[in-house]
Amino acid sequence: MIRTGKFAQSKFFQPLCLAFAVSTLPMLAVGAAQAQSADMSFFVTSSGPGKGADLGGLDGADAQCQKLAQAAGAGAKTWRAYLSTQAADGKPAVNARDRIGKGPWQNAKGAVIAKDVADLHSAANNLTKQTGLNEKGEGTNGAGDQPNRHDILTGSQPDGTAFAAGEDRTCKNWTSSTQGAAMLGHFDRKGLRDDEPSKSWNSSHPSRGSEGGCSQADLKSTGGDGLLYCFAAN
Repeated sequence: MIRTGKFAQSKFFQPLCLAFAVSTLPMLAVGAAQAQSADMSFFVTSSGPGKGADLGGLDGADAQCQKLAQAAGAGAKTWRAYLSTQAADGKPAVNARDRIGKGPWQNAKGAVIAKDVADLHSAANNLTKQTGLNEKGEGTNGAGDQPNRHDILTGSQPDGTAFAAGEDRTCKNWTSSTQGAAMLGHFDRKGLRDDEPSKSWNSSHPSRGSEGGCSQADLKSTGGDGLLYCFAAN
């Protein structure tokens, strides 16, 4: 006998409703993740270009930030790598702090890293291992993890300004994968000692290594991987 009426409808539709609700959960999760990524205005790169500190200059570094942000759903913003360059070949120095906009900046999970440039370069900023997420909202290996990837390329002094011309601190303004040195920061604020340089997110120590100081292998040898800080400038 075919059942009709409210009883039959309820018995028929309840499994369908449950199945629909379960099937839409992954879509809702993806939508929420995309919405978070769209609001993201800061991340640590999940990867570098792969040529050590040869980033193709500032333009190449910015393009890396833009590419990764685009893949994460945040490509509508203008992204800048937090990098300084030194005066050379008749061109003036560029300060990392002047390239990244005014803030505030937040990670892929919505945690505010800093409210403005002054806050970012103060002891009050909120950049830690827990908040230094990549563009996918994932954590990055830090001190004590294998492999350690906490060295971030910056070429900058603690206040976000460039080093004076002379001693290389930017691997020839981000064009060398052999000879030179780049100033590195520790995104997790940890190092070998309990001192300010070891805890500095943007100016901890210069790169070094058997291949000249700027190769991918050299960057890995001191606890890095050619990673960058990316900030939305708008």
